[in-house]
Amino acid sequence: QVRLVESGGGLVQPGGSLRLSCTASGSIISVNVMDWYRQAPGKQRELVATVPSVGRANYAESVKGRFTISRDNAKNTVDLQMNSLIPEDTAVYYCRLRAWPYRQNYDYWGQGTQVTVSL
Repeated sequence: QVRLVESGGGLVQPGGSLRLSCTASGSIISVNVMDWYRQAPGKQRELVATVPSVGRANYAESVKGRFTISRDNAKNTVDLQMNSLIPEDTAVYYCRLRAWPYRQNYDYWGQGTQVTVSL
């Protein structure tokens, strides 16, 4: 079993920055992918950024150049540095850990952390 705990959400003004962190604990396999998703009110959950245990990160077009995902494999953590925030970034942000290649019985989500971008 795996537990994911996110932190770092909050209220920030447009143009500001926030850093989200996610720590995984439990039975962590070495070859995996860690993602950040978000879900705004009334919208579907969407992938924001993804980073494999070995390899390059990828980003949604809407956050490229503003967000940076990074991970520490030794500590089983993944961070999301969010700069130049805009109101459209307001959402609950979720951390996900999944096996690579994907398998249904190794796919875990955190509880989510609220990010609100507003004056």
